[in-house]
Amino acid sequence: MNTSVLSEHTRVAVAENNLGRLILIVLIAVVGILAIYHQTTWSMVSVWYRSETYAHGFLILPFTIYMIWNKRHYLATLQYQPNLWALSVFFLLGLGWVVAALASVQVLAQYILVAMVPAAVCAILGHRFFMATAFPLAYLFFAVPFGEVLIPPLIDFTANFTVSALRLSGIPVYREGTFFSIPSGNWSVVEACSGLRYLIASMTLGTFYAYLTYHSLKRRFIFIVLSMIIPIIANGIRAYLIVMTGHLSDMRLATGADHLVYGWLFFGIVMLLLFGIGSLWREDNESSVVKINPCPKNGITTNDGILFKKTILMAGTVLFIALIWPSYVVYLEKQAVHDRDPKIEIPIASSTWVVHSNPVSDWEPVYVGTPARFQQSYQYADHLISLYITRYYNQQQGNELINAGNFLVQENGADWKNISETKHSITLGSRKIVITQNQLYSNSVKLLVWRWYWLGDDETTNRYLAKAMLAKNKLFGNGDAAAEIIVASPYEYTPDEAVLALQAFLDDMLPVIEAALRNVNND
Repeated sequence: MNTSVLSEHTRVAVAENNLGRLILIVLIAVVGILAIYHQTTWSMVSVWYRSETYAHGFLILPFTIYMIWNKRHYLATLQYQPNLWALSVFFLLGLGWVVAALASVQVLAQYILVAMVPAAVCAILGHRFFMATAFPLAYLFFAVPFGEVLIPPLIDFTANFTVSALRLSGIPVYREGTFFSIPSGNWSVVEACSGLRYLIASMTLGTFYAYLTYHSLKRRFIFIVLSMIIPIIANGIRAYLIVMTGHLSDMRLATGADHLVYGWLFFGIVMLLLFGIGSLWREDNESSVVKINPCPKNGITTNDGILFKKTILMAGTVLFIALIWPSYVVYLEKQAVHDRDPKIEIPIASSTWVVHSNPVSDWEPVYVGTPARFQQSYQYADHLISLYITRYYNQQQGNELINAGNFLVQENGADWKNISETKHSITLGSRKIVITQNQLYSNSVKLLVWRWYWLGDDETTNRYLAKAMLAKNKLFGNGDAAAEIIVASPYEYTPDEAVLALQAFLDDMLPVIEAALRNVNND
């Protein structure tokens, strides 16, 4: 055998072996990071395990490893050097994780933890490896169980699409929010009908398929966008076909669990068509692959002992920095002042409003955890008001003001429905505050609801801003107490009937309510 060929093969083998040792160091560092932030790591894994929507999370790491392994020959040709700029990014990500942990924004903490992995890889192996594996490393973000924020707009789109399609089909539709009626029966678009599962599954598979099938960034981008748009439209068509099936069968078909089965079958057909069409422009054949010298002279060599020492040193530095931030959060939690008596008492300080012995309605909001709660009805002339105050203290995951488990009306509740939600600015004395206005109704009562979050000197209706305010308060040692204030008034014909009552009540009683909440904070 030609000695030059033999030496070339030997050099390739040595380079790939050395690359394997470097990657092993990185993997140890990554496992260490996930272990240090074990609570955030487990928060993702537990969602993968219990939710069918996010079960794909178990496949993300194997898919990522496979994509990187496919590039092993090219990666062995690169020169590696630890990157201090990436180390500074890793440091800032740790600070961001502190803010997310203090605000108890689990999804943000999860995204930051995942972002730490590419930052750590870049810090340890340098920018060349990072750039060569940017797509697989970015794919790791699919591991985060994100998407609940998309459910409301997806529900609205599905409801709009279905109602419009029914009307185009000549079927009369009466609609209130996400509930609509046709001559054959009543329907509603709920969370399971939003199409979130289809969208997440399509994006995850579509992105992986695009990477393996195309080399052009343009084609990859187009296919990924299509894998986002097509399932949303397909879900609208699916919902329309289910309603039509129920309508044409006199509500005998597609009205129970069977319509979920139809939905997945329809989704499977759509995905096969998407991948089938995408394969017509595939670029994974040999003629489209750029030939790369497997190991040029400037690749990893046997004389890279110094590089391994630098890599190990940088990996140790990354782990040390990673350890700083959870330790700091534990320190802040120990320094926090915890409430001892969270009981809320609202004295009557108005000659206008008197306590009404009977509740205005049987509706009340639902909250997770063990918050302090106050509920009372008031009356002035023929105006009735219900006041609900829910105050959280010593907040943590599962016992917090901003949580997906806190809602006005249960989705599958048969008694109450939330038919409208809007933002309004109201004037109270010399100040203006923004409130969220909801219209709720049952078979016997209609309610107009005003609500907002109260965090000491700050008020907001924005969930994300409330989380930021909470993080700020905890970071500066001001505690984590926060409340949601809700006032509700019944009406008979139009919501305007209740607006005057709500406005008058807050003009008289809001100063008393806020003073009572501050007194709780100072106890």
